Parts: sequence; structure tokens; C-alpha cells
Amino acid sequence: MKDLVDIRAPVYVFDQWWLLFTAIGIGLIAVGLLIWFVLRRKNQPPTLPVIVPAHERARQKLQAALDLLDKPKPFCILVSDAVRLYLEERFELQAPDRTTDEFLDELRWRPVLSSGQKDLLRDFLVRCDLVKFAKVELAPNDLQGLYNSALTLIDQTAATEAPPAPVAAATPPPLPISTR
Repeated sequence: MKDLVDIRAPVYVFDQWWLLFTAIGIGLIAVGLLIWFVLRRKNQPPTLPVIVPAHERARQKLQAALDLLDKPKPFCILVSDAVRLYLEERFELQAPDRTTDEFLDELRWRPVLSSGQKDLLRDFLVRCDLVKFAKVELAPNDLQGLYNSALTLIDQTAATEAPPAPVAAATPPPLPISTR
């Protein structure tokens, strides 16, 4: 009886097949969802970004500035920034990066504005600078005048698209008459 050994406890054998099938199933589901999202996205028409013209953005900024009529300095900062950014976008000027004198000097040599518009802009920027830097207090009527000047300048210089020129019906030149 010395050769007999007592029975050992059962050994648990980990069944790896169910784990493999589960991983494959999850992988197939993930790949299927990925393909579905890609195909769904391809079938949708591309959304084009809405491009708001510079004069419309400037008008929106000016409209937002009206809420600050009771605060002259922030109002003038917002209004002059709106006009300067508009002029930069519309005429490719370096308006926001320059002082008023530098900007007006550059504008003197560029034929993008009429002389009346340049005078209106000069008056507008000087009055804004007085409020921003010299701490001049303007009455609400004067601030409304600044707003109106900015709006007038933007309206006068807004890009207007010309209607397409009518295409004349092309008539072929007459054929030469040969006499033989």
C-alpha cells in the first residue's frame, strides 16, 4: 500500500476558447460600427462654413457697442476696434497695429477711400482717441454720433457685388465670299 497515493483535488483548467470568441465578437462589432460611421459621414453633404462679410461683422460689433453707451471708454474702444478691423479686412490695411497718426498717414497715400471718407474717419478716430487716452468724457449724444459716424463709414465702403454683365450673343463673323 505504500505505492498508493491519495486522490488530489481537481485542477481547474481555464477555458480560453470563450474568451477568444468574446474578443473576436467585440472586435467585429467595433469594426462594424466604425464602418457604419464612416459610410454615414460620407453620405452626408459637406457643410460649408458660412462666411459673414466684413461689413456685416463690423455692424454686429457696433450693435454690441450700443450696450456700452453709458461707459464712454469701453464704448470708444469697441467702436474704434470694429472700424479698424473692418478697414483691415476690407482694404488690407494695417489699422489695428498702428497709432491713429500712422494709420492716417498710410491712408493718405492709398486711394481706397474718398477724401470725404478720410475726413470722416480722421474725425472719428481722433474723437475716439480723446476718450480712450485723454480721458475726455463725451455725452451720450456725442457717443451716439461716434456710432453713427462708424456706421456711415462702413455703409459707404461696404463691398457691393456688381451684377454680372449680360453676355452678348456671339455672332460669328461673316464668311468671306469667294468669287471664282
